[in-house]
Formats: sequence, C-alpha cells, structure tokens
Amino acid sequence: MRNNGEAGSRRPLWVALGLLVMVVVIVTAGPVTAVPPAPPNPSDGQIADAGAQVDTRVTEVGGLINQVAAADQQLQHLDDAVASKREEVNKALVDLQNARDTADTAAAMVEDTQRELADAGTKVSEARRNFDQFATRVYTNPGSASMVTYLASATPDLALDRAQVLSMVSKNQQQVLDGLRRAQIEQANKNSSARQAKSEADAAAAVAEQRKVDAANAVAAAKSELDQQTVLRDNIMRERTAAQGRLDLARTNVAGLQGQREAFLAWDDQRKAEEAAIRAAAAAAAARAAQDAAARARAAQAGQGKRPHIQMEDSPAPRSSTPRSSPSLPSIGGSDAVETVVDRAMSQIGVIYAWGGGDEDGPTLGIRDGGVADSYGDYNKVGFDCSGLMIYAFAGVGVSLPHYSGYQYNAGTRVPVDERARGDMLFWGPNGSQHVAMYLGNGKMVEAPQSGEVVRVSPVREGGIMPYAVRIVS
Repeated sequence: MRNNGEAGSRRPLWVALGLLVMVVVIVTAGPVTAVPPAPPNPSDGQIADAGAQVDTRVTEVGGLINQVAAADQQLQHLDDAVASKREEVNKALVDLQNARDTADTAAAMVEDTQRELADAGTKVSEARRNFDQFATRVYTNPGSASMVTYLASATPDLALDRAQVLSMVSKNQQQVLDGLRRAQIEQANKNSSARQAKSEADAAAAVAEQRKVDAANAVAAAKSELDQQTVLRDNIMRERTAAQGRLDLARTNVAGLQGQREAFLAWDDQRKAEEAAIRAAAAAAAARAAQDAAARARAAQAGQGKRPHIQMEDSPAPRSSTPRSSPSLPSIGGSDAVETVVDRAMSQIGVIYAWGGGDEDGPTLGIRDGGVADSYGDYNKVGFDCSGLMIYAFAGVGVSLPHYSGYQYNAGTRVPVDERARGDMLFWGPNGSQHVAMYLGNGKMVEAPQSGEVVRVSPVREGGIMPYAVRIVS
C-alpha cells in the first residue's frame, strides 16, 4: 500500500485534499453519499487548521484502507468457496441427467431386441409346425392329384424312390429350420448384450444419483462451516462499517473545503453518467432482443428435447418435435452473432439472481442448495445463475450450453484471457468451476453474480480469473 503521508512532512493543502479524495474513492465500493456543503468563505486560519487536521489523519486513513482491503479479500475467499460448492451440485445434476438419458436409450434397445427375439421364436415355431403338417399329410393323407400320390406306390422300388424324395424335402425343411434357429440364437445374443448394456447404464445412473446425493450432502455438511463463515463475514462487515464511519468523520472534518467537494462532485457525475449509459445500453439491447424473432426461434430449437435443469425425478425427457411448416432459420456469424449474444445477455440487466435458474427461453425458477441460496429463497425466485445466463445468451445463435460453468469452460475455443474479445466468456475457479461472465469490452462484463443480487454490468475482476477466455462465436 502506498503511504499517503510521512510524519513531519508539510504539503500544500490541495495535495492533501486530493489524496484524501483518492482514499474515499478506493475504499468506497458502492455509491458514495453526498459530501456536506462547505462553510462559506473559510478564513486563512480555518484553512490552515483543516490542512493540519488532514495531515494528522492521512496515516489513520491509510490504516483504514488496509483494514477494508483485508476484509474485501476475506469476503472474496468466502464467496469463492460458496460458489465452488454450489456449482458442484450443478455438475452432479448435469451428470445425472446424462446418465438417465443413457439408461433410457438402453431400456429402449432391450425392448426392441426382446420384440425381435419373440418374432424369431414365432418364425421358428411356424416353420416347425409347417414341417410337421407336411410330414403328416405325406404319410397319412396323400391326395390323388399330389406328388405324394405319385410316390405312394406299394412296390419296393417306388417306395424307395418315395422315401428318397421325402428325405430331400425333409432335409430342405430342416435347413430352413436350422437357419431360423441360428437367427433366433443371434437375436438372443443381441438381447443379452442389450440387457448387459442396460444393466451398466442403470449402474452408471445409480452412481450419478449417489454423486448428486453426495454433492447435496456436501452442501449440507458445509452448512455449519458456512454459519461460522457468515459470522466472520458479519464481523468483517461491521469492522468495515466502523472503518467507513471513521473515514466519514475524517471527511466531515474537511467538508468545508471547496476542493474536496469539487473533486467528489466530478467523481459522482462520472459515476452517474456511467450508470445512465449502462441503463441506456441495457434498454437498447432489450429492445433489439425483443425484435429478434430469429434469435428466439434458434433458442427454442436449442432447448428442444432437453431435460429441465431443475427436474429431480426420473421422469422421461420431453420429446423434441419440429413442426413440418417451421421455416429454416437464417445462419448467423461474425459480428452479427456476437451482438445477438451480447444483446440477449444485456437485455436481462436487473433480473434477480436465482441459483439453478435460467434456460434457452429465459429466466426460470431456482432450486434448493441446502445452504446460502436457500437462505435467500432462490427456490422461490425466477431468475438466472451465472451459467444459466450464458445458456440464454448463446441460445440466440443456436448454441446449446450445459448448465455448469465448468463444462462451459470446455464448450468453445480457448483464447488467452489477455486477448479476450466482446462476447467471450470469462471464468473463475479451478477449470471454471466457480463463476462465468460475458466480456463486453473496455474492461466491463455482464454477469449474474450471486444470491441476493441481480444481473448487472461490472468491471472485470482480474483476481482469480482463469488464464483463458472461451470464444463461442467470432
């Protein structure tokens, strides 16, 4: 931390005021309260006294900055730990749904081979019955106009001829029957293989189910730790509030200085202008997204036939269906695709955060996590989590993403994070497992941050960011 003052040093008053204003901007993470109006026409003695007071407070303010910075770092560690545990549940849910799909496919294959095996058995039975009926007619009821009548002579030579012919017919019938039996055995082997595949798929689904349970248990087991961390967070926030109060007191002591007021007003004007620009950009993006029927159609197609992320029971996946009269969608790429993705993300500015929420069509009901998200009531909120917002954004260009930031980190082309471009995804945590956001350019990103907050535009957080961005469209 740079030292803003040394004991015994004397600076011009305006330098001290500038340093103190810089301290205020660094410490204050959110909107700053208005500075009280300055006393009119301060005397030289009042200005000198105020300058001396600033010099004695610079060291104290520097210490307060260190305390707040330490508190912010601790809070970031806590948020990262919570995000990692919750995203593990997302991962387990995606793995479970994939295992269920595999088990459904294996069950259908068992049904098909069972039906084909039954058909083969029927054909064998019919062939055997036909053969038996033929033999019976030959020996018991030869007709006058049939070949059997011709062969029915009582003389030994003709009887021998008849036996030879019947043997040939019987041999041909037996060859057909043997062929059908071989087909039946082959079909039985296929059915056995299908049953083995189903057994393995069921076992995999059971393992995935257990992993889902284990992930949920891990969240529950961490609840006591999270409670302790919450107490620690509250203590840090109280210390931050106390530090802010002491800083506000230092500001009050120099509130009469016009230079400080002008510096603050300039900063406040810049902040308001930036917020207004974000609101205007979000409104314009929402208008463009509302008019982009092709993007909505692509999103609908991308979401067809997918199991809902919040589906916990073993219900079958919805059947995908494409209307016969559905028009072919125009292809999209390049800057048009990038702007479509950005517009869809920006159109959701202000939408509430809901853990587990969001799909190709927009915000959805959140789900329980047994911890922090439940304490915020996310399961009763309709909104997005970080990976859900990315699903909605990229569905507009026909790209379907999994509902887990760690899988999204492997979904496109990786580029060095220093070469990130507008529309790229940025990640935090090991293999992108903690958080994902979309880069907008100029050091800004749009994200669904965490429970209790809303979709917003934020400065890119360089701390803990993964070394690669992921590019889906270019």
